[in-house]
Amino acid sequence: MTTPTLTTPRFSCRPLKQGDEAAMWPAFSNDDHMRYWSRAAFEDKGEFAEYLHDTEWGGRTWIAEPMDGGAPVFRMVASSDTEQVAEIGYIMVPGNEGRGIARECLTALITHLFREEGYHRIFADVDPRNHRSNRLLERLGFTREAHLRQAMKTHIGCADTWLWGLLAEEWAG
Repeated sequence: MTTPTLTTPRFSCRPLKQGDEAAMWPAFSNDDHMRYWSRAAFEDKGEFAEYLHDTEWGGRTWIAEPMDGGAPVFRMVASSDTEQVAEIGYIMVPGNEGRGIARECLTALITHLFREEGYHRIFADVDPRNHRSNRLLERLGFTREAHLRQAMKTHIGCADTWLWGLLAEEWAG
């Protein structure tokens, strides 16, 4: 499936391209930003570039760039293992927090997935300690559907997860 460019009032959310690894490196090499990711922060830029541009993972990536110019500030992804059900994920480039970027860009992605691609369910898997991400999903209208205890082993030990879900008919957009 292709990755269309999505636009918001402030951002162009476009497909990943070569060179984006430089803009995304501050997020993916930052221990604080990667704390609740499924792996530790990257230490090697080459390994990170391979990870970021891996075409075999089965999902799509959007990179948010400001409409008025400047470096990318946000990455969001969508993948699907089940018909009409998508999982989303996202990460902010450090220094861009608290400006409504994630909410604005994810609103465009969710609207696209429901209205243009016909998904009926979108979900996210978030560590309960990731308060910002959990608040964001709640503000977007997601329902916390499950708390899985010690659901995965990560670089910070065994981690719980909260599963958040949103149905197409619940989306006001």
